[in-house]
Amino acid sequence: MFRILPIDTPTLGDRSYLVHDGTVALVVDPQRDIDRVLDLAAAEGVHITHVFETHIHNDYVTGGYALAQTTGAAYHVNADDPVTFDRVAVHDGDVIAVGDTMRVGVLATPGHTFTHLAYALDVGGRQVAVFTGGSLLYGSVGRPDLLGPAHTDALVRHQYQSAHRLAGELPDDAGIYPTHGFGSFCSATQSEAAASTVAAEKRSNPALTKTEQTFVDDLLAGLDAWPAYYAHMAPANSAGPGAPDLSVPERADAEQLRKRLADGEWVVDLRNRVAFAAGHVAGTLNVGLDGGFATYLGWLIPPGTPLTLLGETVEQVAEAQRELVRIGIDRPAAHATGNPAKWAGSAALEAFPRATFADLAQVRHHRAVVVLDTRRDLEAAAARIEGAVHIPLHELLRRVDEVPDGEVWVHCAGGYRAAIAASILAAAGRRVVAVDDEFSRARESGLPVYFGGSPKVGS
Repeated sequence: MFRILPIDTPTLGDRSYLVHDGTVALVVDPQRDIDRVLDLAAAEGVHITHVFETHIHNDYVTGGYALAQTTGAAYHVNADDPVTFDRVAVHDGDVIAVGDTMRVGVLATPGHTFTHLAYALDVGGRQVAVFTGGSLLYGSVGRPDLLGPAHTDALVRHQYQSAHRLAGELPDDAGIYPTHGFGSFCSATQSEAAASTVAAEKRSNPALTKTEQTFVDDLLAGLDAWPAYYAHMAPANSAGPGAPDLSVPERADAEQLRKRLADGEWVVDLRNRVAFAAGHVAGTLNVGLDGGFATYLGWLIPPGTPLTLLGETVEQVAEAQRELVRIGIDRPAAHATGNPAKWAGSAALEAFPRATFADLAQVRHHRAVVVLDTRRDLEAAAARIEGAVHIPLHELLRRVDEVPDGEVWVHCAGGYRAAIAASILAAAGRRVVAVDDEFSRARESGLPVYFGGSPKVGS
């Protein structure tokens, strides 16, 4: 009996898959930290013989090449992808035998990229599943704009046609197994679904229920910014990245941390936002492990900047390293563990207040404060607090000087991005209050919230 086992990477919003018949296994779209795949295969008692890539990924560094090198598996990549490593070049229509009962059919499904592939799994003569990568997702499709505006219109139309090809050529009961769509910025929209079939997508997926032009118009209108590090992923993946080095980086004491900060390096505190606000080393930035750590750190940090990680435990630092190698940040310059007092040495700690939207409503009755909205453009366009200055978090480092003078109350949709922004502003010497609250509570707290085209302040 065959098994399809997902390997989730929730912080990046992706899934890889291990598929086996009890003896041999194939893997689809593995993440960089291949030890997870190897451990799962060992636990299942199977040998990995084939690795398949649906596309040259934009949101993470692949583990496919390293996994194939480690296991001796055949590494299947589209023949049209301009890679610099040896691979088994596959084409639309190819069928690959895996073991005695599994067959993998190659389907060209351009849209997320021009050379995107899907893989249909046949077991015992029956098509049971399709691994769709960034083409047909749960209630959505992969975004078509990652290759730049010159290609977006062509790709979104390819995406529509690819979705219809999958729906037309596969049986209704075939399972859909996408790589993206679980929070990844590679997905055009997000879904709460954990599983789906071709039949279910025919009923609910906009790519299969709308006319082509309506689908195109609606999808393009809903696209927002994607992380800056995406620009570096495709070149890395085209070069055949090796297995990561997850060994513990150099340890730094308080004096070394002060020097690294003085030299303009990034020293990142991995603790949650509540702990950071209560006390932290001056100049450090807070990107907590309890949220989209790799996504936001990778989005913000200038490429090549030396990075030091501060964690309460070695395990926290190791978790952060694992997250970072997935987006190509391979070796932190240093690390320290313990608590802020230890990291600061003889220096005093800094802190800033946390508050709710109800607190903000009260304070605006008796004094003027700056309200900084750090959500993305589409979020702010949908609903916004009157008088708020809007600077998306990913633009804040280069636009800090645009934040008006005075006490800054910084918010996002739920508190995580606001905490990062507050740490950036505090490191720049600003007086900040981090709003740690759900934006849905802003209006019920008495704040004037405008929707759509209503009045607003700031850019």
